[in-house]
Amino acid sequence: MVIGPPPLALYVHLPWCVRKCPYCDFNSHALREGLPEAAYIDALLRDLEAERVRVATTADRDRPLISIFIGGGTPSLFSGAAMRRLLDGVRSRFVVAEDAEVTLEANPGTVDAAHFAGYAEAGVNRLSIGVQSMSDRSLERLGRIHASADAERAVAAARAAGISNLNLDLMFALPGQDLAAAREDVQRLLALAPTHLSYYELTLEPNTAFHQQPPALPDPDLADAIQQQGFEQLAAAGFERYEISAFARPGHRCRHNLNYWRFGDYLGIGAGAHGKLSDARSGRVERRVKRRHPTAYLEADEPTSAVQTLSEQDLIEEFALNAFRLVEGFTAAELERNTGLSAEALAPGVRAAAELGLVSRVDTGAADPIVIRPTARGLAFLNDLIAGFSA
Repeated sequence: MVIGPPPLALYVHLPWCVRKCPYCDFNSHALREGLPEAAYIDALLRDLEAERVRVATTADRDRPLISIFIGGGTPSLFSGAAMRRLLDGVRSRFVVAEDAEVTLEANPGTVDAAHFAGYAEAGVNRLSIGVQSMSDRSLERLGRIHASADAERAVAAARAAGISNLNLDLMFALPGQDLAAAREDVQRLLALAPTHLSYYELTLEPNTAFHQQPPALPDPDLADAIQQQGFEQLAAAGFERYEISAFARPGHRCRHNLNYWRFGDYLGIGAGAHGKLSDARSGRVERRVKRRHPTAYLEADEPTSAVQTLSEQDLIEEFALNAFRLVEGFTAAELERNTGLSAEALAPGVRAAAELGLVSRVDTGAADPIVIRPTARGLAFLNDLIAGFSA
């Protein structure tokens, strides 16, 4: 039986971009005609109402939303008025925690001061800006539509609008990048004084233009050296690494993503969005996926394309996939509260991973004392660690 229940969050997917980046494997689509802003908000609110009805059938219908994340695609293509209509619709259907984190993803090439002011008025209190690099040459190689000066202007505009909680995305091991260029990239990004950084390696994902025509990337040894150099720069600047690729100043961890990694519940609305919801009465955990293509989503009477009830093995695998991304690991109480499973369910995988030096068990002396956490080796070889929990 699920104990708790786990916290509840909301993800909203806005699928359009000005142009598809050659490395991107997300559900995003180049905008070839006018943005169907009003029609898409209509569809999101219909989807949201169906989710409200679903939540109302569980034993924990009054759970507040602890966070809202509006991702894409490029959500900053949408107007402030559209964001207000969307977020007003959320607030009219759900209890939203007073201190809820409300994040919107933005592309530096698609925003201006008026956009950010509108988002702030609608209730957005955190922005995630896809900078990716502060090198104009690298940005061009990555197929981005903005320059480094646009990133600087976007950060200034966000602060002028009253949004100071800023995540900036930065990629490393870029085409032609060496240690000196990577160091300068981090230094220039730190000069923008974000509260949070997502620092991750460029990878060639299937079904992307880069996978079909790979650029020349740094070799693995150089990529590792770039990563370690970046970690040292971020630590020296006061950023704590709390997840594989997430770094935050004190008090600014991303609550929405933490809810994913701790296996909390979340509703997903929009084209291709995923959701996970626990029923406190039955102990059942259900996943729901929405129609992936924007046109199909807009035209469908029923936006859901797939529903899955998670088996015990599914719960083990998905919990491990998420929880071992966190540097701090997890306790048995967190495992039981968010999955209904006892620590014994993970014990075989934990023992095998410990023998390989991928996890450790730490007695903190607290009320729930035993913490299972990935070691430095486990974080470096996360796929190997997670594979040990598969059937």
